[in-house]
Amino acid sequence: MIIKETSRRESKMKSDDLKFSESVQFCYEFINGSCLKINWPTSIRIPMYIFMTCIILMTVAGNLVVIISISHFKQLHNPTNYLILSMATIDLLLGSLVMPYSMVRSVEHCWYFGKLFCKVHTSIDIMLSTASIFHLSFISIDRYYAVCDPLRYKTKMNKCIIFSMILVSWIIPAIFAFIMVFLELNIKGAEEHFHNYIDCVGGCYIFFTKTAVVVSSMISFYIPGFVMLCIYWKIYLIARRQARSIKDVTSQFQCQSRFGGKHQISRSRERKAAKTLGIVMGVFLICWSPFFICIVTDPFLSYTLPPILIDALVWFGYLNSTFNPLVYAFFYMWFRKALKMIMVGKVFYPDSSRTRLFSE
Repeated sequence: MIIKETSRRESKMKSDDLKFSESVQFCYEFINGSCLKINWPTSIRIPMYIFMTCIILMTVAGNLVVIISISHFKQLHNPTNYLILSMATIDLLLGSLVMPYSMVRSVEHCWYFGKLFCKVHTSIDIMLSTASIFHLSFISIDRYYAVCDPLRYKTKMNKCIIFSMILVSWIIPAIFAFIMVFLELNIKGAEEHFHNYIDCVGGCYIFFTKTAVVVSSMISFYIPGFVMLCIYWKIYLIARRQARSIKDVTSQFQCQSRFGGKHQISRSRERKAAKTLGIVMGVFLICWSPFFICIVTDPFLSYTLPPILIDALVWFGYLNSTFNPLVYAFFYMWFRKALKMIMVGKVFYPDSSRTRLFSE
């Protein structure tokens, strides 16, 4: 998400209304209407660049490994992993297309890439953030059927359904983000205030009216997040009931006589996958909740929240894209084995795509 960079009451100052001095600097010093620039010392800017560059590289590298692993190894070609593959692509795009420009904006407190690209950057940022939670919502639905209705899972979650989920997760956020930004629906009803007191040359941020921020946050975060929490809570209750029933000797005997021990192992694996992806969902909510809480309350507080706070929360949200591959590495043995094969170049061997990364 894009944030306000300078004081909202002072950012729209004409450069010809102020005398230039060492204490007053502008993003574009010889352009009227330029944004004020906060000039941090080199001792702060360099560590910030190093830290943010490391986050970007980890995000790109980690999600690239996920994409290569699921794409290359045939054993990983299943409905849940297709959704994970698509979500990793979103995180990769966020790390490569959005975060580098956000880094320059955060450190320099100015936008040097033009007004049109600012709108494109803002649209892509909102689109990818919204698409992430759409993917997590559909993953929760997939896990619900896998754990709670395993006998009909393959008919409910076939490839056609999964690809439809992926298309919806990309298309709806893209339409929502680009229409809102390019048609300026976010400032509808407050255009005069925005252009007189907020907008300035060298700034790239999105201004929300009270109505716009509530509607957009509900679509992008709160409604899908609530749906996910409800589904995973139901999965937890059913998985706990199943675990208790497995302890019963009679239930074990009946289960094995009907479906065999292999089915019991499969059910256990499905519950573990649901737990792991539930943790991924939890990481997402922890990373993005502070930002969405602040961005919703800010208009109702007359935009008094410090811009540096919102900027920090944006990067805390970006960290979600960095953490996802780390969660896979910690909980999924197949990810660790795939990572080793990729690192040593074994994926280039003949028939390496048929390597068994885990026992069925």
